[in-house]
Amino acid sequence: MPTRRIPKRARSRPQSTPSASRPHMPGYGIKGPKEGTGLLPWKWAEERLQKAHNFWVASTRPEGQPHVMPVWAVWMEGALYFSTGAKSRKARNLRANPSCVVCAEHARGQIVIEGTAKRLSDRKLWKQFAAVYQKKYDFDMSGYSSEPFYVVQPRTVFGLWEKDFVGSATRWKFGIGSL
Repeated sequence: MPTRRIPKRARSRPQSTPSASRPHMPGYGIKGPKEGTGLLPWKWAEERLQKAHNFWVASTRPEGQPHVMPVWAVWMEGALYFSTGAKSRKARNLRANPSCVVCAEHARGQIVIEGTAKRLSDRKLWKQFAAVYQKKYDFDMSGYSSEPFYVVQPRTVFGLWEKDFVGSATRWKFGIGSL
């Protein structure tokens, strides 16, 4: 039986709805998935990712030291997009090691993304990003089109809700597949 070829672009995109489970957090008293509020729906995370103003990008310096810096970013098509200066520490770190963690700024409903930052060169996608960015931040990105532009495809996302931390902590795992 012949195998179906999946286009390269589709292979690199996360599945549309990730699988949800409790994160492994020994010592925190995390309840079972059917206790407390229960697992948070993926929609809960996406709403916060779309509304968050600041995002903290954690990367690793070539010698192994951590580095964290805030960025403005947009959540589009199931991934997080941001731009940064070509000579910035985070750009140099991501060039050497694209694995990163990104935290959304929501004190009472925290979202943590573990993934890989990929530098993009697709001008059509950059224009889409710039338009969404303009609407969200009221900031024109047209003067920055030559700067590095990244997408972080999530591998794992954590949702932590302050109101029921032990009964709602959720981990979403992404598989690779077409949408």
